[in-house]
Amino acid sequence: MHTLTVLRRAVVFLALLTILTCAYTVIVTAAGKALFPFQVGGSIITINGKAYSTLLGQPFNAPNHLWGRPVSVDVSTYSANNKPLLYAGPSNKSPATAEYAVNLQTRLDHVRNAHPEKAGTPVPVELVTESASGLDPHISPAAAEYQVERLARATGFTLVEVRRTIAMYTEGRTLGLLGEPRVNVLKVNLALDGLLPSGRAAPADGDTLQQTGARATALAR
Repeated sequence: MHTLTVLRRAVVFLALLTILTCAYTVIVTAAGKALFPFQVGGSIITINGKAYSTLLGQPFNAPNHLWGRPVSVDVSTYSANNKPLLYAGPSNKSPATAEYAVNLQTRLDHVRNAHPEKAGTPVPVELVTESASGLDPHISPAAAEYQVERLARATGFTLVEVRRTIAMYTEGRTLGLLGEPRVNVLKVNLALDGLLPSGRAAPADGDTLQQTGARATALAR
C-alpha cells in the first residue's frame, strides 16, 4: 500500500511538472511574439527578397564596406541542396601560441595598409581579434570611426555622410545602462550599398557634388 501511494504521488508530481513546463513554454513564446515579434523571429530583415540576420557577424572585406570583427569561416562542413552553408565560430587559439601571434600580425598589417591616413593611430582591438562567439555583429563606434576615411574614398560618400550613416545604425546601451554603444556592421553596409536609408545628402537640382558635400558638412555641425 505504501509503495502504491509513493508511486501515485510520483506520477502526479511528474504530470504537474510536465503541464507547468509546457504551459511556461507556451506563455513565454506567446508573450515574446506579442511584445518582441522581430527579435523572436531571429531579427531577420528582408530586402529585395534576400534575408539578412542582424544578429550574426559576417566576413566583410571589400574596401567599400565597414569591416567587423574577424570571422573564421567554414564552407566545407555543412551544405543544403548541394550548396555550401557558411559556418563560423571562435578560433579557440590560445594567445600564448605562435600561430595566434602570426594571425594577429597579419591582421594588423592588413588593417594598417588599408588605412594609411591612420599611421601612428592604434588599431582598435576588435578589428584584429575574434569574439568569443566568433559571430559578433557589432563593433565599437571607435572601430567604425577608424574606417571612415577609407569608406569615403571607396563609396563616394563624404566624410560627414559616412559618419552620419554609422550614427544611424549605432545602438545605445540596453535600457540606458547595460553594455556599451555599438555599431551594427551589416546595417551600415546595407546602407552604404543603398539597400537601407543612409546619411547621404540628396543633391538638389543644379547642385554640384562639391556643393552637396559642403551643405552636408554644414548640416552636421
